[in-house]
Amino acid sequence: MASCMASSLFQKHLLLLIALPIVISSSPALRCHDSIISFGDSLADTGNLLHISRSEGRPTHAGFLPYGETYFRRPTGRFSDGRLVIDFVAEWLGLPYVAPYYGDDGGRSAADFGKGVNFAVAGATALDAGFFEGRGMGNSVPNESLGVQLGLFKELLPSLCDTSSDCKEFLGKSLVLLGEIGGNDYNYPFFMGSHLEEIQDLVPLVLEEIVSAISELIDLGAETILVPGNFPIGCLPAYLTEFQSSDKEEYDPSTGCLNWLNEFSQYHNEQLQRKLNHLRELHPQANIIYIDYYNAALRFYESPDKFGFDGGILRACCGGGGTYNYNSSALCNSNARVCDDPSAYASWDGIHFTEAAYRWIFKSMADGSCTVPKLDISCPSLAFE
Repeated sequence: MASCMASSLFQKHLLLLIALPIVISSSPALRCHDSIISFGDSLADTGNLLHISRSEGRPTHAGFLPYGETYFRRPTGRFSDGRLVIDFVAEWLGLPYVAPYYGDDGGRSAADFGKGVNFAVAGATALDAGFFEGRGMGNSVPNESLGVQLGLFKELLPSLCDTSSDCKEFLGKSLVLLGEIGGNDYNYPFFMGSHLEEIQDLVPLVLEEIVSAISELIDLGAETILVPGNFPIGCLPAYLTEFQSSDKEEYDPSTGCLNWLNEFSQYHNEQLQRKLNHLRELHPQANIIYIDYYNAALRFYESPDKFGFDGGILRACCGGGGTYNYNSSALCNSNARVCDDPSAYASWDGIHFTEAAYRWIFKSMADGSCTVPKLDISCPSLAFE
């Protein structure tokens, strides 16, 4: 079974890179948090794209059933059948679900954000949309990059606190969830046919944006920042469908996932961890915690029965048919083929996970087994099932 500390493939890649130790000692116990500040893409979006799309008159499919059917019993703009990792984090900390920055009427008052605010937008990238526009992808990438999200937060911050010192205290008592972000920087070119080498060249640029955002948040007063890595994209139905191959050597026989795509995800994650290690040296007062989404999810694919995923681990619950129940021309909607029990599936719509999968990923984060350093938030009321 995959370990969140290091898979064999991860260890192999480490030997090929310049040796630089990653800090793995346990962090000091972290205090309870008064709010959650979130940045990212569809993996953390709790309704921003839904509200943006409504205001622009171009509805998103996450605004319709079967999205949201499992827990909320209605579509909320979350790209899943139910709750996301960020929702489980909020429940764990005894906080309300994190409010999307863009409200139902296109905006909210500062009073709504006292317990948290979410700037994550589905489709968002780490790199600015202008970067992709220069490469002929401008129509696909929303202008909601990490830099834009951080800018919105900086504009909002003075309304959440009275003085500079108050703002530092507010942010110091907040749990910052930075991502996952960067996945879309690779998704767009992958699905537009760019070569692997071209996409790999984007990794340093993506990481530069992430590092810059973390540094700026620390300067503003952030003390605890969770930074998730990328998922094993070679296991996602969308990628398995798009890059389906007759060459069996391209697949991991133990999972059925595409090796070369997972290796790319691991490359991003390895480089990200090295950057975070350097940031820890520069900011020893901050708790910068890497969340190993890759291995937290890889365990599903290696031992699906142990996690209750007996519906077909590589198939989407909701999709347009085919080997992996994914069709880019027939995405998940009210007319799609929807499984009877989403909890038996890890993938919801081919690119996003089910609530059941997100719950397992959260658990591996909350118990510290998939975090570097070990996540240790000491709070008497904290518990998870």
